[in-house]
Order: sequence, then C-alpha cells, then structure tokens
Amino acid sequence: MSEKEIKKSRRTFIKTVGAIGAGSMVASLAPFVNASEKSRSQKIAPMIVPTRPYGKTGVNVSILSLGGVLGMSDQLIFRQAMKMGVTYWDTADGYGWGKNEKAIGKYFAKFPTDREKVFLVTKAATSDPKKLTEKLNTSLQRMNTSYVDMYFIHYVKEVKEELTSEVKAWAEKAKTDGKIRLFGFSAHKNMENSMLAAAKLGWIDGIMMSYNYRLMVKDEMKRAVDACAKAGIGLTAMKSQAAFSAYFYASIGSETDEVLNMTESFLKKGYTEEQAKLKVVWENSNIASICSAMPNMTILQANVAAALNKNKLSLKDKQLFEQYAQKTASGYCVGCADICESAVNFRVPISDVLRCSMYYNSYKDRDKALALFNTLPTDQKTNICKTDYSIAEKKCPQKIQIGKILKKTHEDLS
Repeated sequence: MSEKEIKKSRRTFIKTVGAIGAGSMVASLAPFVNASEKSRSQKIAPMIVPTRPYGKTGVNVSILSLGGVLGMSDQLIFRQAMKMGVTYWDTADGYGWGKNEKAIGKYFAKFPTDREKVFLVTKAATSDPKKLTEKLNTSLQRMNTSYVDMYFIHYVKEVKEELTSEVKAWAEKAKTDGKIRLFGFSAHKNMENSMLAAAKLGWIDGIMMSYNYRLMVKDEMKRAVDACAKAGIGLTAMKSQAAFSAYFYASIGSETDEVLNMTESFLKKGYTEEQAKLKVVWENSNIASICSAMPNMTILQANVAAALNKNKLSLKDKQLFEQYAQKTASGYCVGCADICESAVNFRVPISDVLRCSMYYNSYKDRDKALALFNTLPTDQKTNICKTDYSIAEKKCPQKIQIGKILKKTHEDLS
C-alpha cells in the first residue's frame, strides 16, 4: 500500500471512529433529551456543566457559553442548554439582525423563572453613549428582560479611543439604573494591547477575545491574560476552534500527519479533536468561559460532554497542537493588525477582510461575512484590489498570502 493510500485509510478510520466516539459521548447525555420518556420513578443523576468565577466580579458563570445565531425555531436548544447548566448566553444586537435576541425573549416569555438563572450577555458595535442607550433599550425589549448581566461594546479596536470617560459615565449610570450589572468589550484584533490597556483602566468588568491553542502560547497573550486576571477582569474565550481564514487553506489539517496524530491521540482518551480544542483552553483557570456557536443539539451535547470529561490533555497532546499550529500558521490570522495594516498605510483593514474570509470560507456563513464586509467604508473596499501587499506579507508573522486572500474575498463578497 502506498503512503497516499495509507493516509487515506487513516483518515477514513479516524472519521469513522471519531463519529462513533462523538456519538458515544453524546449518548452519555441522552437523559437530558429523553428525560420525558424515562420512568418518573427513575432518578437520573444530573450532569451539569461546571462554573468558574468571572474575574473578581463575585459572579460565577458556566465554563461553556451558548453562542451563535439561534432563531425562533431553536427553543429546544435554549431549553436543553438550561438543563445541562449552560447558563451563560451570549448574543448581540446585530446577530441575525436582532432575531437572536428575539428568540431569547421568546424563551424567557415561556420560562420567566429561568431569567434569573442565566448570565445574559449582549453587545453593541458603538461607543457613542446616546447610541448605546438606544441599542441597550432595544435589546432589553427584544429579550423580554429589564436588565442584562454583561453589556459589551462589540469589536473594540483601540481602547483609548473607544472606552472614553463618557463611556465610563454611561456604564456607571446604566448600572445605577439597573439595566446592566457588568460592563466590558469584545476584541478581535490588537487583542493583547486592548487587554493590557483595559487592565490599567480599573473599571472594565469583562472581556471577550479570540483565544485558542494557536494564540494562548504567544508571550503577548500570556502577559495580557495575566494582567487582566490581576485586575479582576472576567475573561471569555471565543474562536476556540481556530478556524482558517483563507479559502485555499480550508482543507489543511485533514491531510497532514500532525492532525492525524492529534486526532488518534485524542480519540484514545475519549474525545474528538474539536473537544480537545475546548479542553486546552479550559486548562487555563483564568479563562472563565468559552463562547461556542452551538446551532444544533449535536454540537451542544458534544461540547457539554467535553466540559464534563475529566481526562486532561497530556504534554504530548499539547506538543502536537503546537506542531500543528506551526505547520498551518499561514492559514490563520492572529489579529496583530498594526503590523500588516501599517505596511499599507492603513488603506485596507486587512484583519477585518481576513475575518470576512474566515466566516465565508471556514464557517460557511456568507450572511455574517457579507454583513461584516458591508460595514467597511467604500474607499477601503475599493482599495482592496488596488493595493500592493508585498511589504505587508513580508512583515506578517504568520506568512499569510494576504494579497491573494483579500482579492478573492473581495470577489466573493462584492
């Protein structure tokens, strides 16, 4: 048998065993889904996702957060998340053009007592106090609640420019009025700098940032996490699967020895590669929760199974992750936007366009990619195909083929 045939055989085996492994872990959670069919006299031991302190806020949150864009027809997912202890719910005013918030509101209308059990988070992409008030009031109305537990400014890029004294005053008033309990922001690029700056402010309660096996090993991220932990800021990880940004890198990993070795090693321990990516983040106790898109019951149950699995990753497992990250670095943007964007005189928001590529090609979410792409100013979109990226590509730590990806993304979304 040739080397190519051997690899193909291994891939087929892993996919089969992986499906069986994931299925068996999901089956272990069957009492939640089929509880109504069980005898009433039969007692089922509850399997509840653990909680962690959210910084020094005095609040404990489930280590798994229900993210993604759920709609009105997804009420069963909300219900099962509650039963499994996934009580940290994340949304934003723009998710599904407000449909996600309305779906949450529908759930609370049906199960009003569950509202007090949920750590509810929503976001707004503005730092204008007047607009924050308008957006918060709209979110509260949609979600059928008088308050949110955490309110984020969505997608902060520059802390000094966006988290002003006026925003601080607004947050304090919103807390006094009982409309929010905590305040913070989410960050997709320049994350480490934003986190370090926030730690010095003294009034940020929580941050949601990209954090995964690729990013957590960076010295800059380690320092940022430590600084936030010392400042008492609660941290929520997103993008934990570290999906590729580039369309032509989408298949990398399924063909490499690194990922095959990783998958085999993880399956032997009772979890899939995707579950292992969650577990490696949870090993940092300073990360309070992982926000994961869970659009269906299968993913919800698999993620809960990972949260309940007590088998820790070995040093060898972590080394395999690191080797794989290095091998596929050129397919993943780590968000250090200043390096590449300054090289093109900030004519193009490179990391934003790479993020569009990630949603479109890796997540297969054209609507979200298009929504983000359409927020870019017209001149920046025009500059995408006119800009020379050679210097930016030379400076990129990940060695991403920036020009090729951005121009293809422009073609896909224009």
